[in-house]
Amino acid sequence: MAVLKVKFTKTKRDKLAQILWILNWVSVVSGIILFSLGLFLKIEIKKRNEVMAKGDVNSVPNMLISVGVIACIINFLGGKICYDCSDANKFSRWKLVMLPYIICTFSFTFCILVGALMCYTMRNELEESLYLGLRDAIKFYKDTDIPGRCFLKKTVDMLQIGFQCCGNNGFRDWFEVQWVSARYLNMASKEVLDRLKSNVDGKFLVDGVPFSCCNPSSPRPCIQHQLTNNSAHYNYDFLTEELNIWVKGCREALLEYYTAIMRSIGIAALLIWLFELSVLIGVRYLQTAMKNVLLLGDLEGESDGWLLGNSFVETAKYNINIIKNLGKANQISTVSGMNDPNIDVQKANCGNTNVTTKSIPAAS
Repeated sequence: MAVLKVKFTKTKRDKLAQILWILNWVSVVSGIILFSLGLFLKIEIKKRNEVMAKGDVNSVPNMLISVGVIACIINFLGGKICYDCSDANKFSRWKLVMLPYIICTFSFTFCILVGALMCYTMRNELEESLYLGLRDAIKFYKDTDIPGRCFLKKTVDMLQIGFQCCGNNGFRDWFEVQWVSARYLNMASKEVLDRLKSNVDGKFLVDGVPFSCCNPSSPRPCIQHQLTNNSAHYNYDFLTEELNIWVKGCREALLEYYTAIMRSIGIAALLIWLFELSVLIGVRYLQTAMKNVLLLGDLEGESDGWLLGNSFVETAKYNINIIKNLGKANQISTVSGMNDPNIDVQKANCGNTNVTTKSIPAAS
């Protein structure tokens, strides 16, 4: 028994073909939107590429870009098919193409759904990439005269100012690395030498942060050096007073920023998937209705359209049997109930087969 069977008159078939022609062109626009969203996300990730470790963070934008391009191609073809389906004679040339087209489009819409879900599942990969990238960027912050690292100081400073953050997990990350270049250290100073000798690795570690961690909205001048030394500043308590530097880590700030973008893109992709799925259902109804009207032979009469020719269970069993018999060699599939055509075939009696043949003369 057919699933969700609907009866179509010629007028309904023509209107369905015209509506689907318009919707396929709208779907082309939705493909452009998907492509644009993927490109936007790729550019946003590339902007902070220096503070991200290499990983699979580009998988989502690449997926959206690919799906967007494919959407434009498939829906452009779908618009042409639906436009020709308003005429039964023109439909004949698309008759064998429509079912493979519907199967390919269904697979494509599934890719859109996968892309939408990936927007919500890549948070862990993004967080790990940011953690490793920011850790290395802070570590090499001082290397302003080394090729390949000379722009990291500017990148980190602009990041901390723009996102109002400090450090990787927080401002204390700066206490664990030497972020002041050795070229700016006075090696004649006893205090500098004592700090270098007190550290096993010979690093100049201070309880201070770069200027980009300062909060310009604070009424007090920024305290960025000797943050943990209360006696070094007037009327200052490190434990009780609200610091006038950013306390949020840049990893958390960037993660919130990209999560908000991907959440919005994910919602847009889900809406586009629902729209593409509805268009696909309409195309399936049009294909079955036009196929049945050709079988009936009355191009002006009524015809039935459906989503599945049999029930879900029967369709599932049929497809499973097809898959099982795909890899079997030297075996005729019995899915359709047909017997092997080479079995029990009567041989025709062509008469006497004792025909004399001329011998090849021997060479003299």
